Amino acid sequence: MRIPAAGTVPWRVTAGTLEVALVHRPRYDDWSWAKGKLDKGEEWPIAATRETAEETGLEVRLGLPLPESRYTVLDRLGSPDEKVVRYWAAQVTGGHGRLINEIDEVAWLDAQGAFDRLDYSRDRDQLLAVVRAHQLDLLDTHPFVLVRHAKAVARSDYKGKRDWLRPLDDVGFARSGVLADILAAYGITRVVTSSATRCSQTVEPYAARAGLPVRRKRGLSEEGFDEQAAKAPRILRREFERGVPVAVCSHGPVLPALVDELTQRMALDIPGAVHMVELLSEARDDRLIKGEALVCHVTGSGSDARIVAVERHVP
Repeated sequence: MRIPAAGTVPWRVTAGTLEVALVHRPRYDDWSWAKGKLDKGEEWPIAATRETAEETGLEVRLGLPLPESRYTVLDRLGSPDEKVVRYWAAQVTGGHGRLINEIDEVAWLDAQGAFDRLDYSRDRDQLLAVVRAHQLDLLDTHPFVLVRHAKAVARSDYKGKRDWLRPLDDVGFARSGVLADILAAYGITRVVTSSATRCSQTVEPYAARAGLPVRRKRGLSEEGFDEQAAKAPRILRREFERGVPVAVCSHGPVLPALVDELTQRMALDIPGAVHMVELLSEARDDRLIKGEALVCHVTGSGSDARIVAVERHVP
């Protein structure tokens, strides 16, 4: 049996020194990263931020994905299960810092101190990845999230005369709620969407929760793209260069052009560049899946902004 879990490596730079946060579990008397099992139907990034908040009292924004851990654990009957833990580097954005019963201490340590204190060699993989990203000036990132609208009422079932007013169906509305949690995990602060109802409805739940305006752009709609195909990539380029955590929602026919624009902004001289190219290529071929969030981790702003990691979160 496969047991999915997720966690984070919170980091900060204090007086020029990189520090990471470890947690101590009195039940096992060990030092590790904040992590925990996914709830039924829960997505990985949502679980990572939830578990971090529950174990440390800290609210975090997910950054670079880190190496995952796979190891064997025994169930109550003594049978072996494989535990798979996905991790992200994370920056603290708030929280009260109160601990729950499973954790009795949170320690911020420099890299050497953390390396020495960690009880499991597998946890050092994430630490080394954070240190390496910091040394390469790739650790401090912000997310650019490209979203394909969730499932809408079928064109054949829609009674209206204007397709751009066609709404989400029940499955689509459910997915928009999940997307709200995903966007929250990455700390999105700006929401931009096609003017079409099905796109607006996909991102409105997150915007309402975060108290953000929804910025509607006709140029990101199918109709606007048919009229002037160059406008959607220009909108994306402008949003990408802002250097803030932003989500942009559009349609299947428009997305290949948008992904092409993102592809031009990839950093190709860094570790993991080949995998990043493959993910963007697959996303382009798929035109993203309905309700998908394509997360690009970006360093810099303006014309210097570069993508240094990519994730796909598919329904």
